[in-house]
Amino acid sequence: MPETHTLTLMLRTVQATRYVLPLREGGSLPAIVEADDQGLYVVKFRGAGQGALALVAELVAGEIARALGLTVPELVFIEVDPILGRNDPDAEIRYLLKASAGLNLALDYLPGSMMFDPAAGNTASAEIASMAVWFDAFVQNVDRTARNANLLLWHRKLHFIDHGAALFFHHNWPTAPAKAESLFAESQHHVLLPWATEIGAAGTKARGIITSELLQNILSFVPDAWLESEEATASERRTAYVEYLTRRLQAASIFEEEAIHAHQRLL
Repeated sequence: MPETHTLTLMLRTVQATRYVLPLREGGSLPAIVEADDQGLYVVKFRGAGQGALALVAELVAGEIARALGLTVPELVFIEVDPILGRNDPDAEIRYLLKASAGLNLALDYLPGSMMFDPAAGNTASAEIASMAVWFDAFVQNVDRTARNANLLLWHRKLHFIDHGAALFFHHNWPTAPAKAESLFAESQHHVLLPWATEIGAAGTKARGIITSELLQNILSFVPDAWLESEEATASERRTAYVEYLTRRLQAASIFEEEAIHAHQRLL
């Protein structure tokens, strides 16, 4: 019988109370923000250049990764009041916070964590590396290279972060059918590929976990405002994401075999 997996925790919602520090990495200008639960979070702002779709990718891909057994910092919704940055001397930050008024997405901040770096002697288990390579090919996440690992070491455990660049098909929906059954050449550059000796086994496990029920559950978390557009309602978009990811899963042998061959070329 296939393994079943159901998400049982709803995403919490917190209120931003203090803008602590901008993280000037990439183009989205995330920031460390304190919330009303006294926690610190890395906030991905809806008003950043990548827009709400980056938050959709962060949430959907992140929760799929969690379902597959990869450790992802807790994701929470965070309410941002536009007055939060009214006294900030940086005009770009003031504009960003004003444009992001309302609901945004944040990851639990991991103080003292270090970026995974093979050059520093960091390694990964075959099980985790193989699932990571498979997962990133599945969601077409291009940001897990040695140059941009988006992989933190915290308390001696790997934590997977920053999935906003995944699911890039949703920036151009007419291309979705072709991309659902496409290769993923970026697997050859995956930072964990050297340790990914069990990609086939990871794929078998993932097929037992990723079900239509799981995908529908994850998509139900996404706020309507992040999905709806002139072309489709939020409900129609949720259905389209589930259909795309289901089709991608059915075509998994395409990107799975490519990743296995990429690993073999390293030997």
